[in-house]
This record gives sequence, structure tokens and C-alpha cells, in this order.
Amino acid sequence: MTWDILHGGLGMPVALTLTAISFASSMMTAGLGIGGGAVMLAAMATLLPAPAIIPLHGLVQLGSNTGRAALFFRDLHTGVVLPFLLGSLIGIAVGGAFVVQLDAGLIQIGLGLFILWTIVARPPAFMRHSPAVTGGFSSFLTMFFGGTGPFVAAYIKTLELGRVQHVATHATLMTIQHLLKTIAFGLLGFAFSQWFGLIVLLIGFGFLGTVAGRHILLRIDEARFKIALNTILTLLALRLIYAGGMDLWRSRELAGG
Repeated sequence: MTWDILHGGLGMPVALTLTAISFASSMMTAGLGIGGGAVMLAAMATLLPAPAIIPLHGLVQLGSNTGRAALFFRDLHTGVVLPFLLGSLIGIAVGGAFVVQLDAGLIQIGLGLFILWTIVARPPAFMRHSPAVTGGFSSFLTMFFGGTGPFVAAYIKTLELGRVQHVATHATLMTIQHLLKTIAFGLLGFAFSQWFGLIVLLIGFGFLGTVAGRHILLRIDEARFKIALNTILTLLALRLIYAGGMDLWRSRELAGG
């Protein structure tokens, strides 16, 4: 019975695999600024039932980002927090009320192209003053797509913060977004309680990964951090574009067949 509580009916091998990925992905995000959330989402998409993927990913990421935000609280860039919160409230409310499933392929391609744009070009100045728009748009998308951390990271990149400030600010904004998303899915009727043990396990090991990643972050210099951040964002963007293209291709094949 105890083991059933921990693995939520998935089996201990699956639970232990997710636990290891939670540790590694949290260490990656804390040490290099981004990437862990997408890794965790990909693992959950493979190992969890489809209806549980987005809600559970949001709650686990809430725990991971809360721990990271607490560890780096002193380095938070506070000016963007309130506008991002207000925008996120609107985005979550609209996304939660949406009854039509957006085309996942187009969303992924659009996000990927946007992220690449922020890497290869200098975004216009208005982006540095648009935390509310960023919060609203990314929070709306996260209700359907889940992995909008790279989008928020691309926005924070335009603020040209130091590496520690970048991680602190990203963690705080993602904590806000995942908290609101978790509340929304709870109100929509998702039964988080049946996954309680697994959630605690993943969040606990995720925090340990954050502590380990913090040591990496404090030892890496600014130039290497920016190279690592741009490299990871590029890989994630290309993956989004590829996945979106494959989704559109499969949809067209089904429609033609």
C-alpha cells in the first residue's frame, strides 16, 4: 500500500525514473538557467496518462520553481513581478475558459521561431517593458501546451540581467504561473490527491537538484552562462519547431486518409 501511494499506480520503476529526471532537470535549470522544465515535460509525456501530463507537470514545476526562487530570492529583479502576475491572471482565466483546443503544432512552431528570434536578433525595446503581456500570453498557452518556460526565459533574456538575477527572476515568474495554473486545474476538477505521494517525491528530489545546480551557477562565469543559455534555448526552439511540424504533418495525413 505504501508503494502504491508513492508511485500513483504507475509502478516503482516509473516513479524512480521520474524522480531521477526531476533531480537532473532541476539541477539543469538552476545551473544553466533553462531547460529542465522541457526535459521533465518530455519525460511525463512518455510515462504518464495523457490527461495527467499538463496538470502534474505544472504542480511539480511549481514545487521546483518555488524552491529555486527561495534560494535566489535576494537576487530577484522585482520590477517585473507585479505586471507579470496581473497578466498571468488574465491569461490563465482566458485559457481555462477556452473550450476549443488550439492547434498544438502551430503553437510549437510559433514559440520555437520566437525563441530563435530573441537569440539571433536584438528584440525591440518594448519587450523589456512588457512583463504583463509576457505573463498573459505565456499563461494562456501553458493551459494547453505546458512548456512555456523557454518563452518566459527568452523575455527575461531581453532584460540583460546577470546570471544569478536571471535564474532568480525566471524561477519567481514561473512559480507565479504554475501556481495559478495548478489552482485553475483544481477548479476544473483535476484530482491531484491520487498523485500526492508521487508529487511529493518529485518535488523533494527536484529541490535537491536545485541545491546542486546552485553550486554550478555560482561557479560559472557570465560569458559561459550566456553561451549555455543560448545553446539550450536554441536546441529547445528547434525541438519545438520539429515537434510542431510533425504534429501538422500527422494531422494532414489523418485528414487525407
